[in-house]
Amino acid sequence: MSRIHFLAGLLALCMAVGCKAQPAPQLTGLALDRHIEVMVRSQFNIPPEVNVAIGASKPSQISGYDALPVTLSNGGKSQVVDFLISTDHKTLARLDKFDLANDPIFSINVAGRPIRGNPAAKVTVINFDDLECPYCSRMHQALFPDTLEHYKGAVRFIYKDNPLVEIHPWAMRAAVDANCLEAQSSAVYWMYVDYIHSHGQEVNGETRNNARSFDALDRIARQQATLGKLDAVKLDACLAKQDESQVRASMKEAESLRVEGAPAVFVEGERISGAVPVEQLWMVIDRALRAAGVEPPAASGQPAKMQ
Repeated sequence: MSRIHFLAGLLALCMAVGCKAQPAPQLTGLALDRHIEVMVRSQFNIPPEVNVAIGASKPSQISGYDALPVTLSNGGKSQVVDFLISTDHKTLARLDKFDLANDPIFSINVAGRPIRGNPAAKVTVINFDDLECPYCSRMHQALFPDTLEHYKGAVRFIYKDNPLVEIHPWAMRAAVDANCLEAQSSAVYWMYVDYIHSHGQEVNGETRNNARSFDALDRIARQQATLGKLDAVKLDACLAKQDESQVRASMKEAESLRVEGAPAVFVEGERISGAVPVEQLWMVIDRALRAAGVEPPAASGQPAKMQ
């Protein structure tokens, strides 16, 4: 072989070697943890003040992937989010599993709660309510009377307590007073809830004094009790005691359902967060009715749709 041909062959070999993609080295240790943290922060918009800690991987039920716990923490609170990482450390994945039989959204505790509408209806609308919340008042007005009248006996409505005590100073008092009335009469409970949701300014007063707001709530409760012919002595004892245990239990349940505000409505498990237009609310209720084998009523002025 001539010297020229030898050099040409050597050059071609070098070029081939230089153009071939080299496999990336497998990430391990701190470098791997850093890559995971950056990816998690980027993909899920994690705020800078939230700490991200990468746990130890362990075998998973999915071939080629290990389970990887990632802990998010801030201000004394923490949450573990489960990820999957490929055994070659090249792919990070997120896989959610849903318990179709035991998810709490399908088993909200409504035992003993006052019912509005048909108690035997196949579809239940559950509202986690805050009596001081203006958005809750808006949702309440959409539910009553319009939605109640529209669906007649096809739907029942149940309220649960979720006062946002951090921002609404008299919401807890209102919830306790409402439950004091409910202990004697579901009808009077609803009278009180209707009144508070439409007369919030009367409770707030001009100066937003908490003590005066509490007095106003108790006064309104006694007025509704008089109209409903309830036992005044029993009511006064309940109002004076201000037992928050029932309300706190409902708040804890709301937290377990990942309810982050009010109102939060569940229609046979389907969640509606915040006050929405009545048309959207009815769309969700219609879906639940059809799933239960009930044809929803036609919207006002519109014929029922054929299935």
